[in-house]
Amino acid sequence: MIEQTATAIEASGLYEQWGLTSAEYQRIQELLGRLPNFTETGLFAAMWSEHCAYKNSKLLLKQFPTSGQRILQGPGEGAGIIDIGDGQAVVFKAESHNHPTAVEPYQGAATGVGGIIRDIFSMGAQPIALLDSLRFGELTDAHTRFLLQETVAGIGGYGNCIGIPTVGGELAFDDAYAANPVMNAMCVGLLDTTMQQKGQAAGAGNLIYYVGAKTGRDGIQGAIFASAEFNDAVEADRSAVQVGDPFMEKRLMDACLELIREHPEAVVGIQDMGAAGLVSSSAEMGAKADYGMTLNLDAVPQREAGMIPYELMLSESQERMLLCVAKDQGAVVEALFARYELDAVQIGEVTAAKQYQLYAHGEKVADVPIKALVDEAPVYQRPQRVPARLLTADPQQYQPQFTSATAVLTKLLQQPTLASKQAIYRSYDTQVKTNTVVAPGSDAAVLRIRGGRKALAMTTDGNGRYLYLNPEIGGQIAVCEAARNIVASGGVPLGITDCLNFGSPEEPESFYELAQATKGMSAACKALATPVISGNVSLYNESNGTAIYPTPMVGMVGLITDLALITTQDFKQAGDVIFSVGQTHADFNGSELQKMLTGNINGALFDFDLATEIAHQQLVQQAIRAGLVSSAHDLAEGGLAVGLAECCFGQQLGASIDVAMPASWLFAETQSRFIITVPAAQAAAFSQMAGEQAQQIGTVTAATDLVIKTNTETLTLDIVTSKQQWEGALAW
Repeated sequence: MIEQTATAIEASGLYEQWGLTSAEYQRIQELLGRLPNFTETGLFAAMWSEHCAYKNSKLLLKQFPTSGQRILQGPGEGAGIIDIGDGQAVVFKAESHNHPTAVEPYQGAATGVGGIIRDIFSMGAQPIALLDSLRFGELTDAHTRFLLQETVAGIGGYGNCIGIPTVGGELAFDDAYAANPVMNAMCVGLLDTTMQQKGQAAGAGNLIYYVGAKTGRDGIQGAIFASAEFNDAVEADRSAVQVGDPFMEKRLMDACLELIREHPEAVVGIQDMGAAGLVSSSAEMGAKADYGMTLNLDAVPQREAGMIPYELMLSESQERMLLCVAKDQGAVVEALFARYELDAVQIGEVTAAKQYQLYAHGEKVADVPIKALVDEAPVYQRPQRVPARLLTADPQQYQPQFTSATAVLTKLLQQPTLASKQAIYRSYDTQVKTNTVVAPGSDAAVLRIRGGRKALAMTTDGNGRYLYLNPEIGGQIAVCEAARNIVASGGVPLGITDCLNFGSPEEPESFYELAQATKGMSAACKALATPVISGNVSLYNESNGTAIYPTPMVGMVGLITDLALITTQDFKQAGDVIFSVGQTHADFNGSELQKMLTGNINGALFDFDLATEIAHQQLVQQAIRAGLVSSAHDLAEGGLAVGLAECCFGQQLGASIDVAMPASWLFAETQSRFIITVPAAQAAAFSQMAGEQAQQIGTVTAATDLVIKTNTETLTLDIVTSKQQWEGALAW
């Protein structure tokens, strides 16, 4: 059967339609010693796609720090794991679902959430929180508003139904994302370290079990689809998007966790059927353990008639897991899943031979070395070219011109990227399970860990505008801003997960952006001692040859050792003294102010210094541990004036500020800065601790005005009115 079909496949060039190059197809022939048949060609096309094989990014990802004293599991499994003491660990991972969200935003976002949840409980962890990172075109466009509304509904619909709170995220708008929105989902879980699992299929004779939903034709070639750019002339490239069922996922999650908890002797390995479906989960599990596998595809539960082996293997139907079960424990697994009214079917077994063999209707339909699928994909070092915009960028910073700082601040607060995201997160259940201590709206979300005094802080961050102007420094800033969010919340950053959202690696300028961004991120991770423990790469985010901004999303988790250390950004009481940590400079290129006043992002990115960043973070951590800090807020987009307004809005307290700078500098986006407040009685102690790293700039007042005196102008903002405008800017 293999030889009868193989010649026709080669002659038709079908492999090229599935994303394989002629050289890759030739390499497959060399590995097999023959031509691959239809099914085998499909298996290789999926497993050798960028989404599964990282063939264009693997060399760059190797520079990331991935280990550390607390790291129990780094990249390579469903999610990363970090020890937090007392026999507990935090498990987290982020994934992109950009292409599906562009095509069908509700289900694209919903299934993105479902997939990342499965990655977490596949490690034996209980999912406790969801976060997201979203990018869209300008809200003035009707289609963008539709994409935003449906994406948010999909995230909320899935998370709310399954009972996991969505506690944080970020959202930005730029025309660069008009045709290619970015939808990144992150999930955080809590693990009893004795329950830690791996995605492995080891031990000849052990059983391969399929559990969960039945297989349909949805999402076939999804991994291939996610590894290609969009083209308006080729609508057929946009494959079917999967449809999720959160209620089934809840049963699947509970069943898997009960099996791990109550019958650990039964579970050899467990993995989500995510990108590339059954082939990726099964082949990866066998290859990681250095074993082979045989599968009987007739046993795969199916919801559609007449599915061929190719479809069964590459379907990305949701809510499915693959288990490797000890050979004498099959009945235990079947009985447990039957109680949850879920399929649990033996579809194969582990073999000592390192072959990957598929059978259907009594015939062998695929027979390939398992390592060839998983480990033998080509690895490319693509050519790089510095983008022309960087070579010709004006080295001087943009100098904003305006007549009223008050008017500028009022308008900035209503820009979609800076406006309150209340209209978004009110769609989410942020308090389910009642562990959320700090809900969306502060620098980082915080969840308590039951049974003790510890808590976890978590955030997502990134700024594609900065990377567009300087991908290396922008990569550093993305990591450091996430860390500032954790530090401002009272936490110690532990590690990161990432989603690297970029254009085509086959375009030298896009590959340059990816290479420089990962270089910058790696440097920041090493400096901050925050290893990269998981993540994914989403390339080919472009339409008709136009790419999005280079957009790495950094998801970070931090440990708060005592609930008393939890800190939020809201001013707490009149009379508290306000300090600015870090110096402000005329840093406007890539800023929200530049975009608002000119409609463009251009020029050379401002300077950034990792040593200064670390020193300022350490100061804030020290002050919080010393009990000196009432509130803390990272300064980022919009600068000092926007940050002060955000601090005022929470409790509707005012502030009286006096700073020795031009009014325009209030909107500079100089990095490595915080606003903190200190009770008046502690101000001298903090000043002594901070030295020249911080400056006293004002006090919190009972009035509902923010008054900022500068060298050139006094800004006055009515807090009540401005808060209403800020909160209503994104309403629909």
